[in-house]
Amino acid sequence: MSLPDRTGLSRREYLRAVVAVGGASALSACVAENGETDVPGGTDDPDSLPSRQHAWNDALSTDDDGNVQLPEHHVLLALSLVEDGAPTDEDRETVETSLRTLERAYEWSNEGLVFTIGYTPAYFDRVGSLATETVDLPEPTALTTREDPEPDDFDALLHLASDHAEVVLRAEEALFGDVADVNGVDVDADLSSIFERLDDQRRTGFVGPGLPADHTDTSGVPEEVPEDAPFFMGFRSGFRANQATEDRATITEGPFEGGTTQHVSSMDIQLETWFTQDSHRQRIAKMFSPEHVDEELVGEIGERLSTSSGVTDERIEATAEDARTRGVVGHAQKAARAREDGQPLLLRRDFNTVDGDRPGLHFLSLQREIEEFVRVREAMTGSDLAGNGVGGVLNNGILQYIFVNRRGNYLVPPRSLRALPPGDPA
Repeated sequence: MSLPDRTGLSRREYLRAVVAVGGASALSACVAENGETDVPGGTDDPDSLPSRQHAWNDALSTDDDGNVQLPEHHVLLALSLVEDGAPTDEDRETVETSLRTLERAYEWSNEGLVFTIGYTPAYFDRVGSLATETVDLPEPTALTTREDPEPDDFDALLHLASDHAEVVLRAEEALFGDVADVNGVDVDADLSSIFERLDDQRRTGFVGPGLPADHTDTSGVPEEVPEDAPFFMGFRSGFRANQATEDRATITEGPFEGGTTQHVSSMDIQLETWFTQDSHRQRIAKMFSPEHVDEELVGEIGERLSTSSGVTDERIEATAEDARTRGVVGHAQKAARAREDGQPLLLRRDFNTVDGDRPGLHFLSLQREIEEFVRVREAMTGSDLAGNGVGGVLNNGILQYIFVNRRGNYLVPPRSLRALPPGDPA
């Protein structure tokens, strides 16, 4: 993929675009545009880092309401093992040394770098059966009759995230031996002898107020995207009261205690229909609930919501009644029906994308068990509500605007087992 034309692009648009391209030329372009970024260094003491790979929240910034803010730039690297058979201890040492290089180079924060590596069912089929008595890691499948997604059937997925475009690009280059040092730290080992990087499955994205609106020159991104919205569909997300805690998403027993499971759905979004077919009030009803419209809870992009989406127990209980009497139910309202003892099951870390030059979302969630993601997805689908709308017609949240292309399920082990884990470490 060639570098984008700088003409007519804002600095943020250009940096997002070069992250999507990746590689040495993109890194050079990023440095030429931005200069060398002053990034806080990491640590030589691995024990000072969290034992959980997915322990990001305490290291990330928060907004004015105290909601965790994800880093601005994201890269998902699909990896396939070079050699057949089970990895050796030497292979594991190489992977661990490579990952430790990043931790020595960059502070564990959004100003530096946070990352995870997770492993697919295909990986455990290759290296030895997973200890399923404590971790269930099913193959990804279609979850509605409207989708036929491609499965993530490679071996591993590495998620890199930082507020700085240069950091995610240089980290990726360091992992595959394409730079000699990273933020002043020598690259003593890399992943190139262990993993092949699948460039056709490389995925990128971004989160942040105003970033979606920067992409109205992309096909399928209408001018109506609100200027300050952090997500393409126009509303804030990631409210802390609607997110599972990292503790809730963590495996609590067995050989992978301290790890988590990860699901990734890559999807297109039909934004033009979303913004041109519906009024702002209709979009609020479909995203949240009809009562959000009645009570004017949301505002333009969700600025009236602070730490919660406003989906209360009463609004959840009213879902079937709203379908029957009002002909519309909200996305958040439906999904919240899967809460357990009033608590969310998923910790979402998804981000916008224009991969393939079209608007979309890489939906990434962490949860104790993949079954919990499936439960939430089924609640959000709302098949039990179909046909119950006024005159048999139901405006069923945002279903008609999203189209899932890929699904992947992963085990994200604790940090101590992240380097090519065996199926049963015990």
